[in-house]
Amino acid sequence: MNMPMRYFEELYAQSADPWEYRQRWYESRKRDLTLAALPHPRYSSAFEPGCSIGELSANLATRCDALLISDGNDTAIAHARSRLASEPHVRIEKRLLPDAWPDEQFDLIVFSELGYYFSPDALTVLASRMQQSLLPGGVLIACHWRHPIEGCALNGDEVHQHLSRALGMSQLSQHEEQDFLISVWSSDASSVASREGFL
Repeated sequence: MNMPMRYFEELYAQSADPWEYRQRWYESRKRDLTLAALPHPRYSSAFEPGCSIGELSANLATRCDALLISDGNDTAIAHARSRLASEPHVRIEKRLLPDAWPDEQFDLIVFSELGYYFSPDALTVLASRMQQSLLPGGVLIACHWRHPIEGCALNGDEVHQHLSRALGMSQLSQHEEQDFLISVWSSDASSVASREGFL
């Protein structure tokens, strides 16, 4: 990882919710838009690395039969466990990426607000592991802040450009705003309308 873990340890030492996921309308709206961008109503098995305190995870849990979430920070994991205590189909694990990528397959991977904390080389490794972990027709969704972050080698736009090149998958959609970017890729290029028989 490009960003040392002490960076996150210091953030969580200052606040249980360093990015104010629970307070900010910006964050709530972004979660809703991320969920709306998913091209299927439900997923059998999903993975969300870098789950932080589990706010997006709680929303994803309503759309997944099984959900694995992970983070590298013990405080974040403790808060995520508390947040999702009533969701038995959600597993929460401590994992330091890219080395501790799970040896499982998923039909959804949610890569949110995470890519710019890695070096370009590490992000290439992650893209390869994500692609290998996706089941046929599986979906990868990424959401990232577009402004510079001190200490990060990449901004959100560069993360998504890097993923597009490394994944070699069809990009189904992209939602672009001044502050953040949401992109969706899949090996299945069919649209929602075509799957629902409109075309």
